Amino acid sequence: MPKRTRAGMLATLAVAGLAAGAALSAAPAGAATEAPAPKFLSASQLPPHPTSAWTAGKVTDGVPEEMQYCFGDALLAYDSRYRTFRTDLETNAQQLNVVVGDNAKAKALATRLNKEVRSCVERSDADPEIEAEYRSYGSLPVEEGARVHGVHTRASWGAMDIGLLSVGRDGGTVTVVQWGQMGDFTSAPVKAFKKTTTTAVNKLY
Repeated sequence: MPKRTRAGMLATLAVAGLAAGAALSAAPAGAATEAPAPKFLSASQLPPHPTSAWTAGKVTDGVPEEMQYCFGDALLAYDSRYRTFRTDLETNAQQLNVVVGDNAKAKALATRLNKEVRSCVERSDADPEIEAEYRSYGSLPVEEGARVHGVHTRASWGAMDIGLLSVGRDGGTVTVVQWGQMGDFTSAPVKAFKKTTTTAVNKLY
């Protein structure tokens, strides 16, 4: 396996929007008004960084690179949008919003994405150059629910990263939030990330 940069390692283990206040698409003449687009987290709603402030990127169509390795196939049938967040010290985060529309299909997508986190870790751990460890941090009682996952990777060339990822749902919309930086499970701000996840799901609509 070719060596990856630190950002690439996070892409290996990350998961599967819509711009705040933007319409999904232009409605044809005489059609009903589109439902409001789900909103995204702001930089201040990410887990606080001890020495560096978060900055938020633009809302962009598609799936962020960091989530494509694990969830690209699961998201092929859907339009989605995302926002990327960064600090000055190699800590990054992404939020992906997927408007499915149908509650049952959105529930099925959320279930699949949660399973894909474990599958992605297992695939990566099978690579002789990577050690990957998974931890479940349980569910959150917000809207239709959210689950929080933790992943630690250690590469043969010395990179060591910790990532937190959550999948949440509000009706027919699924949101995925990913956070990552150098370190191990002791470096993970689990409590703050759960608060961020709860905010992300509540803020959708």
